[in-house]
Amino acid sequence: MQQNPVANSADFSAGSNVALIRWLTYLMFMMFAMTTDSVGVIIPQIIRQFGLSMAQAASFQYATMVGIAAAGVLLGYLADKIGRKRSIILGLALFTLNSYLFAIGHAVAFFILLLAVSGCAIGIFKTGALALIGDISNSTRQHTSIMNMVEGFFGVGAIIGPAIVARLLTAGLSWQWLYVIVGTVCASLIVIAALLRYPAMQKVSAEPIDLKRTLSMMKNPYALGFSLGAFFYVATECAIYVWMPTLLQDYRGPALLIATYAISIFFVLRAAGRFLGAWLLARFNWSAILTLLSLAIFGCFLASMIGGSAVAVYSLPLTGLFMSVIYPTLNSKGISCFHKSEHGTIAGVILFFTCAGAALGPLAMGALSDAFGHARFGFILATAYSAVLCAGLAVNWIFNPARNQLSDRDAGDYAAARSSG
Repeated sequence: MQQNPVANSADFSAGSNVALIRWLTYLMFMMFAMTTDSVGVIIPQIIRQFGLSMAQAASFQYATMVGIAAAGVLLGYLADKIGRKRSIILGLALFTLNSYLFAIGHAVAFFILLLAVSGCAIGIFKTGALALIGDISNSTRQHTSIMNMVEGFFGVGAIIGPAIVARLLTAGLSWQWLYVIVGTVCASLIVIAALLRYPAMQKVSAEPIDLKRTLSMMKNPYALGFSLGAFFYVATECAIYVWMPTLLQDYRGPALLIATYAISIFFVLRAAGRFLGAWLLARFNWSAILTLLSLAIFGCFLASMIGGSAVAVYSLPLTGLFMSVIYPTLNSKGISCFHKSEHGTIAGVILFFTCAGAALGPLAMGALSDAFGHARFGFILATAYSAVLCAGLAVNWIFNPARNQLSDRDAGDYAAARSSG
């Protein structure tokens, strides 16, 4: 059943708690990152366990991403149609039940199926959560700030998850128990989500909220532009957390300790950078910052390809610091170009392209690495991803095509929220 009342800050403050809503959103992102960003340390285990090639093992990455992408584009509109609360609880419940099934699995095909279902669940509650961020924001700038905080907690989850896997393996237990642990955390979030009162949703048109609207939105130049930016960013980022452990597994140089903890260093730098991102973006032009950071990322990838593993052991983990604010800012600006009543749908569109990059990027790298016999050939492709990202962000900085659209939203939806608060 569609929610009709017009949202306003007064109603929200009186009937619900903004701080708790934010913390629920932070914890949701942290929780699912514990699984999605652990794939880099799980892949070497399943390669040995099941005798898989690198391209085959990449299915543990793209199965989840295909599920998220499918849910984003096919079900993202649910956050606008049935409401943020219902879509969040629906997705969390499916994720919880599916996570416990990992404990009984013994076959690759079964795990891939569970990962795909897990991805669908993430897609449902994540679009609800992203739409909710718009509901509790009073400006496009605040939206970007909250989004960076949300992704900061995602970064924390990306640190915790691999650490849990490492501890499980050290104790002689299977990586599968990670999903049971995360499923239990998710169950507690369902209780919190059910008890909270959410802000009312805005409705600015009588246009049907359905899949047709989602598909038509994919043709919108703002939706397409920010979505393509997300695609190439995520393809670049996934190169690090999916394949960097494999690239550096044979490293025997003086930085062996760094090589051993390279992915943890990357995640720590990415999380730290995202918490600093809110401060940085509040003081400087966002398009300029993103361009300079993407140039630094390209430089790190290029240096690693020229200098080999002796340089890559330092330069690739360092990219985490530069990657920190790019995705949440692209995501925020893309969503903010649209009315709040469309935030669930546009979040699903951007999420589709995000996960397409997360699935296709590492898959292509794995296939190229298999064809030429070493992971460094996959990283040559990843360097190309980073070059395209840098070029696209430079064009955005120079021409700033979304400036008027974002100004209109600030003067419209967000101004209405401020004046009623």
